[in-house]
Amino acid sequence: MWVEGFNHVTVNVRNLANSLDFYIGILGLQLIHKGNTDAYLEWGSAWICLIEKPEFTESIGSVIGIDHIAFSVAEEHFEEAVQVLQAHEVRLIRGPVKRGLGWTVNFLDPDGIQLELHTSNLRERMSVWNNKQE
Repeated sequence: MWVEGFNHVTVNVRNLANSLDFYIGILGLQLIHKGNTDAYLEWGSAWICLIEKPEFTESIGSVIGIDHIAFSVAEEHFEEAVQVLQAHEVRLIRGPVKRGLGWTVNFLDPDGIQLELHTSNLRERMSVWNNKQE
């Protein structure tokens, strides 16, 4: 068995409507399907499934599970994307900063799930990392 690439991520959310406002209205993902308690959103060739779990509570501290979800954004659109996050009063938790050859900003969705916008790819990131190791 060989994994061919990233496919999707499933995220539990407390309020589906609030999360859809965030993921569609702020991040610009495309709604493909909305059910009573779930929604499927697409960006590029990947997708995200949101499942409403109102009984879940926000965890405190570090937990095993998803650390963050990173979305690619073109470098020429990065500054504007950060401005959109700030205009919607999205909580930024790191950056914007240069990491490797790309820019990154980490922020929280309505349920406190950490997301990232990043402008470079893995090869570019590792080229800088590998040079630091030598």
